[in-house]
Amino acid sequence: MWLYSALLLVVLVVGAPYWLVRMLTSGRYRAGLAGRLGWIPAELQAAVRGREVVWVHAVSVGEVMSATRLVAELREALPGCVVAVSTTTVTGQRLAKQKLVGSPVFYLPLDFGVVVRRYLRVLKPRMVVLMESELWPRMLVECGRAGVPVAVVNARVSDRSFPRYMRLRRLWRPLLAQISLFLAQSDETAERLVRIGAPAERVRVTGNLKYDNRTGMVSPLVELFQQKLEARAVVVVCGSTLEGEDRMLLEAWPEALAVEPKAVMVLAPRHPERFDGVAGLVAASGYGVVRASEFRERPVGVRCGSVFLLDTIGDLATMYSLAVVAFVGGSLVPMGGHNPLEAAQFAVPVVMGQSYENFREMVEMMRAAKAICLVETEQLGGTIAGMLVDREAARAVGERGRAVFEAQSGATGRTVAALMEMLGERGAR
Repeated sequence: MWLYSALLLVVLVVGAPYWLVRMLTSGRYRAGLAGRLGWIPAELQAAVRGREVVWVHAVSVGEVMSATRLVAELREALPGCVVAVSTTTVTGQRLAKQKLVGSPVFYLPLDFGVVVRRYLRVLKPRMVVLMESELWPRMLVECGRAGVPVAVVNARVSDRSFPRYMRLRRLWRPLLAQISLFLAQSDETAERLVRIGAPAERVRVTGNLKYDNRTGMVSPLVELFQQKLEARAVVVVCGSTLEGEDRMLLEAWPEALAVEPKAVMVLAPRHPERFDGVAGLVAASGYGVVRASEFRERPVGVRCGSVFLLDTIGDLATMYSLAVVAFVGGSLVPMGGHNPLEAAQFAVPVVMGQSYENFREMVEMMRAAKAICLVETEQLGGTIAGMLVDREAARAVGERGRAVFEAQSGATGRTVAALMEMLGERGAR
């Protein structure tokens, strides 16, 4: 641990000029800095004072969405307990405050012993719950020393990260031994966890929390968008796009408009720092563009053939409910894809590129059920156009997607039951 801490300190010191520049030029690098360094926010201290606490860590937007129902069910299972939620990113912080009302939300502290110990002394958590694959060595060690059980829920080991874990498994084995319980998304992830050093008796399969992440029509922005749509407009939602994909979609869009002139594209870039650049790209492509951030302040009509730029956080999942077709990004570029279930739960037919390693098991399950369309870049426009022409066939794809979603539900209940069992066993000791 001393070597790890020394290396972490060296990285921070050497990188200090870079981070100082970024902090001066970007608010997201200044956000929560004091808390990350160990000055615990007063509102967090007030929220947990004199109460039992469960600490849930969700890195960013995807993990926060997965944790939403889990947090609610933990509150029910532990009445009177505060479920405090930390995130790493600014976007995750915003979404957590929006979705997890009633839970104090704060930034994960830097992984130094003195900083982590300060948080553990203030929170005194009954347990720490880590979402998916967020493992910080010093945090694991300090929780072990403090007698705080740690559970990794919705655990996954991606195709990309598994070889790296295997190369360093001798280093990971003692750290994974600090974790009381691993609740894996699948049998494959459970097997991989054991291979990289997790104690086999602590690894269980409870399923994927994302299958329980049901989204209702709760977004005022989306409701306003629906009201302002031109009559008989057809919505195509392109969500979680990454650098390069926006241009591909705009180049493919004429094919869709040729068969359905009343189509409206909702374009939702994954990262907020790209919003302005994508707005400029849309304008340069010759399409009318309405920015959601301006639209909610001054609503205007959304015309057929235009592009609605969803430059807000937390509205995409609900926006999918209005779609006739959905494209899920991060998949036409080699970045592993994003979650297709956000659209599939509404029986919306999903189109993705060939890069889906981050959600491979989920996509392969949908693919086997003929519940998703995987395309190369040059097929994108034709595939979307084909779905707009043959609505019945597209609707059937969407219904099969929803059936996959429904068949896999229940992971949250199994996860909470396992966590309560873990707490009971530790209490008995």
